[in-house]
Amino acid sequence: MTTTEGPAAQTVAPDPEFAAQAVAKADLYERAAADRLGFWAEQAREHVTWDTGFTDVLDWSNAPFAKWFVGGTLNVAVNCVDRHVAAGNGERVALHFEGEPGDTVSLTYAQLQEQVCRAANALSALGVGPGDRVAIYLPMLVESVVAMLACARLGAPHSVVFGGFSADALHSRIVDAEAKVVITCDGSYRRGKPTALKPAVDAALAKGAPSVTNVLVVRRNGEDVAWTQGRDVWWHEALEAAPPEHEAQSFDAEQPLFILYTSGTTGKPKGILHTSGGYLVQAAYTTRNVFDLRPERDVYWCTADIGWVTGHSYVVYGPLANGATQVIYEGTPDTPDKDRWWSVVEKHGVTILYTAPTAIRTCMKWGEEFPARHDLSSLRVLGSVGENINPEAWNWYRRVIGGGRTPVVDTWWQTETGAQMIAPLPGVTALKAGSAQVPLPGIAAEVVDDAGEPLGHGQAGYLVLTEPWPSMLRGIWGDEQRFKDTYWARFPGRYFAGDGAKRDEDGDIWLLGRVDDVMNVSGHRLSTAEIESALVSHPDVAEAAVVGATDETTGQAVVAFVILRGGHAEGPDTVADLRAHVGKEIGPIAKPRSIMVVAELPKTRSGKIMRRLLRDVAEHRPTGDVTTLTDSTVMDSIRSGMGASAGD
Repeated sequence: MTTTEGPAAQTVAPDPEFAAQAVAKADLYERAAADRLGFWAEQAREHVTWDTGFTDVLDWSNAPFAKWFVGGTLNVAVNCVDRHVAAGNGERVALHFEGEPGDTVSLTYAQLQEQVCRAANALSALGVGPGDRVAIYLPMLVESVVAMLACARLGAPHSVVFGGFSADALHSRIVDAEAKVVITCDGSYRRGKPTALKPAVDAALAKGAPSVTNVLVVRRNGEDVAWTQGRDVWWHEALEAAPPEHEAQSFDAEQPLFILYTSGTTGKPKGILHTSGGYLVQAAYTTRNVFDLRPERDVYWCTADIGWVTGHSYVVYGPLANGATQVIYEGTPDTPDKDRWWSVVEKHGVTILYTAPTAIRTCMKWGEEFPARHDLSSLRVLGSVGENINPEAWNWYRRVIGGGRTPVVDTWWQTETGAQMIAPLPGVTALKAGSAQVPLPGIAAEVVDDAGEPLGHGQAGYLVLTEPWPSMLRGIWGDEQRFKDTYWARFPGRYFAGDGAKRDEDGDIWLLGRVDDVMNVSGHRLSTAEIESALVSHPDVAEAAVVGATDETTGQAVVAFVILRGGHAEGPDTVADLRAHVGKEIGPIAKPRSIMVVAELPKTRSGKIMRRLLRDVAEHRPTGDVTTLTDSTVMDSIRSGMGASAGD
């Protein structure tokens, strides 16, 4: 690849050799623009095996409730497993599992098929049938993938709850979905220590969950667990007793596939509902094209947990629908040492890596010595997901992990969109560090002002999706009005993503973070993400989080929290230097009112920075709920040090 410096941002032109062999071709954009629905029909027939062909591509007559691939029937699990075995690829490895203690197992597609069939039979024996909900509260295990696919095979929507959530959070999700069965495990491993999981399920059910009839328990780490006779069932015993064959039923394209809860700004979490046909089409199509995936030769690794939508679309459904070989890893990137990820890449010859900017910046902070211990030359495509990636992290990722040769595809999408919406296509798009770039072929997006009018290049506004897409959410579970009010009321007829964005002079889209992360300082709209990028571009800074705090003079003021790189200690001029640096990079209006140097930032176990808590500190309010943080004591040290932070 060749790198050029443009007026706005660094761009990386496609490598000619890569482009010549790339899965995605430039004509995808033209074909989608010429006939959008015809394009999606093509993708549906190419990526999914239908038991009954669809008669209509889209029914939008009851907007905003869409029906895609009307009349079509399929079985999602058969598409992800059985059809690859039938095509002669049963001996291809589906999953390379790496446990945190060092235990490993590799499952072929034929072995995965048997496990999924046994699990489907075991769930059927517990009374689970089409339409019944199953809650899954598991870490990253082979059994987690099997459980999801078994539910899909039965037409029973699963509700995966992240294993780091509390018993209260689990309870609310079980009750809202009225789950019939809960699947969990005795415990897992985290940072070298066994942790218990089943006690949270017991505590959740003790609060009252009348819909639950059984708890299936995977034996993982041998933790002693309380046992409720008649309710609790060992997973291994249930599967051993179940037949290894299962005749899969065909379901309508709109059969609910899963509910995934995401936090709302107010009120209880929102149960985002996704269905089968359209979701699988877009998950498979994007996996293939955005990652340049060649199932016969690639080893793919998405580091996301199945508790989040990335784990649904780009660990389970997208890669397996394509017949890919992939890695799943149970633990953290720093156990037993900070090179664990890179040792896994080297061991399995990983060719495609998809991870979050938070993880990339954490690895930057640790230093280049850890990836340097390993041969990472197998990597050929790198991906970024979860939040906008600052150019400094993008360049480090490509240079240090990708050896300066790999495309980096930054992807924008949401739990609600189901699959990737805005991303470059490797081998087609000239890449631009820090920008998600352009809507994928078949996707229609726009940046608009408060009145919903499209904005010119360089102007910050709101990101909206102007046409329905196959993997779109079909509603909020049990609350149609909330679905309409949350996503469709702000700009009637268009989906409002809740994110700020702008287009640069090339028309590429830059995400500016959630709208509540776009500050108004003296009438100027400032993006927290832009200021964070400016701070991280300083050679002393490893990571930064910026929030807007109420200010009597300016409306809002910029408050920053930064982690310094290893070997850099806070000096008397550090804060002044960083403020000056932001002023130089963006402008004086963006200079933080205060900057606090911290050892760590408050993060959930999924790696998301909890800016809400930092805003509480910046505005001198009591800190809100910290139960989802990896380390709740981080907030104590930040709060105690806040009084010492200052600007000039």
